[in-house]
Amino acid sequence: MRTRRARLRPPVRVALALGAAGLLGGGAVAAVPADADTVPVPSADPFYRPPSPLPPGASGDIVRSRPAAYPLSSEVASTQVLYRTQNATGKHIAVSGTVLVPKTAWSGKGQRPLVSYAVGTRGLGDSCAPSYSLSRGLDYEQLAINDLLNKGWAVAVTDMEGLGTPGVHTYVVGRSEGRAVLDMARAAERLPGTGLNAATPVGILGYSQGGGSAGWAAQLAATYAPDLDLKGVSASGVISDMVAVGAFEEGGLFVGSALMAALGFDAAYPELKLDSYLNADGRRMKERYSGLCFVSVDLGPAAFDTAFRRFSDFTTRDLMHDPAWLARFAENKLGAVKPSVPVFQGHALFDEVLPLGQADAVHKDWCKLGANLTWKVYPLAEHLLGAVQSYPDASNFLNDRFQGKPVTGNC
Repeated sequence: MRTRRARLRPPVRVALALGAAGLLGGGAVAAVPADADTVPVPSADPFYRPPSPLPPGASGDIVRSRPAAYPLSSEVASTQVLYRTQNATGKHIAVSGTVLVPKTAWSGKGQRPLVSYAVGTRGLGDSCAPSYSLSRGLDYEQLAINDLLNKGWAVAVTDMEGLGTPGVHTYVVGRSEGRAVLDMARAAERLPGTGLNAATPVGILGYSQGGGSAGWAAQLAATYAPDLDLKGVSASGVISDMVAVGAFEEGGLFVGSALMAALGFDAAYPELKLDSYLNADGRRMKERYSGLCFVSVDLGPAAFDTAFRRFSDFTTRDLMHDPAWLARFAENKLGAVKPSVPVFQGHALFDEVLPLGQADAVHKDWCKLGANLTWKVYPLAEHLLGAVQSYPDASNFLNDRFQGKPVTGNC
């Protein structure tokens, strides 16, 4: 858990793009409160510190909860939760998150649906936790989340392992993130006073890091969370093959994200011993990125320090070809397990962060396994525009599943 507070700034570019895409909907929008900066950061907030040992319980059980602010809409009840889940190796841990439920009664068919929303890259600092940024009205995916709420759906947003709660965030470690997303839905169903329960229809949606998390949730659902009434998953802009992504990012703008991935895997699998691979520059970058948020005034200087460099500039040995690292990367590569529910998967043709090829490989692997998969490439998009262009398709896909419409995919 990092104690340094990252200075957040409004994510203007993403917010304008999502707004232009018509994601605001018709809900009443509340002003960001003047005291938003007085909300304590997670590292200074006892709520995020789990009891030790954890009380007995099952995955998805709530350890504690409290009401929270949701400044973007006065028509939404927000609750922050600390809930049980399992990490990448199956150990029981506590993760924080937010449950958002419209205050207006559900007027659709059957029960109110629930979307477990898997967020994109936030960074590694505790103040990057979505539960913190959502409560301040400064979350860069808040407009998309609000659009789902305006459909009358409940939305549950996990912070993932190590954001807010103690420990390092297990960034892009799919087995950890997929479980956190599934157990976030379970926790929402078990939260009293929401109207949600075990019969609630559930969907999962995510892009980028969140797309990989959603993909892993789709693969794990049948065996890890068969109690969920999961109707469909939208997993776009996925990250899957760490070796392919690392090679793609070498010498480019996003070498820092490869370093973040190494930090995430080292947190999930301590036997990897990342520190033994880092040189002095690598140790300096580790300290810098460990407390950094993606939407932060500190991001520019940090990204400048790593841009157009090679990962080997920060290491004394090549971990990208080390058998121990390769084994853990392989364990967290999507495509080896058939999703048990229909999946929508979209990707930008010119994605400059996560190459199309490794996402297409997931699509092809799932199709070979007989998955009910709808695959779409966005020919006039890079990573950011891919998020904007894929969102309507992703949310409409879930809407059709909630309405019981059949889908056969396009494998």
